[in-house]
Amino acid sequence: MPLFMSPRDSSPMRPLAKATHSASIPTFRVLSGSQLDRTDEFVEMKGVFVSKQCQTRVSLVLFTLDTVTLFGKAINYTLLVTVVAFIQVIVLIRQMEITSTQAGARRVSLMTVNLQAVADSYLCLGHLTMGIAVQPLFNAFATAAFFKFICFSICLMRWMLLIWKARRPSGFSEGWEAMRRELSTLYSRFHGSLFIGILLFYQLQNHMRFFLFASFSFWVSQIVLNAVENHRRPLLPSYIIGTTVTHLAIPLYFWGCPHKFLYVQPQPASAITLVVWLSTQATILLSQYKFGPHWFIPKELLPEKYD
Repeated sequence: MPLFMSPRDSSPMRPLAKATHSASIPTFRVLSGSQLDRTDEFVEMKGVFVSKQCQTRVSLVLFTLDTVTLFGKAINYTLLVTVVAFIQVIVLIRQMEITSTQAGARRVSLMTVNLQAVADSYLCLGHLTMGIAVQPLFNAFATAAFFKFICFSICLMRWMLLIWKARRPSGFSEGWEAMRRELSTLYSRFHGSLFIGILLFYQLQNHMRFFLFASFSFWVSQIVLNAVENHRRPLLPSYIIGTTVTHLAIPLYFWGCPHKFLYVQPQPASAITLVVWLSTQATILLSQYKFGPHWFIPKELLPEKYD
């Protein structure tokens, strides 16, 4: 229908030109991490808006995280941590039964157990923090944090107390006040090491590999104690192997897995070096179990034995 009539010929004038606009329907597709130089998966949305009158064409490309895939990866990770912590608790309980006596507890290095407890406490705190930050995944991360809490708070702390009591029996046989002093000393040292570790973690943010390698040197103290005090079989082979494997699982996930739920640049060289370093410690411990604590020390350096 014409918009208005011309006064001269009363013929309808041409309608006013209308701007013609068209828009294409946005298309969706999932990009792999290599296409975006990221390991996470994204959802891409493309759209094109065209105005023929203005001779304008606008192309839009939008990205968003694929939360379904991301949450699925996070769930798989928490299952891994839960299984690893469960295995760790099993081998730890078996080892604690073997060293429940005073003589058996004296042969275990307190520094070795303390470093393991500190590492597990950090993992417990980290998983609990991630669960609080991402509410839909709270139950999964809280379960993983709970098993890590069992490892360091119930098992490792109790084992540390047994070792401390075996090495300082007089402090636990002189009354309640002396026992309180011993317990205060033990727990203050543990929490002090936690605080120092947090400070080092903050100061070494750009050198996390050195911090991680230092915290994964927990077998060194036991190797030295075996050689100095001539302890041949203080730890079970199942505990040595199980603890080594379970402690390597999480670092290898972040350094070696190309499809993880957090964006951490894969570091295959660091992962291999960490495996070699911790495996070397475990191998030396196992060799001390079989060949004796002094097999790798030259005889000239050993103290002379007397019958």
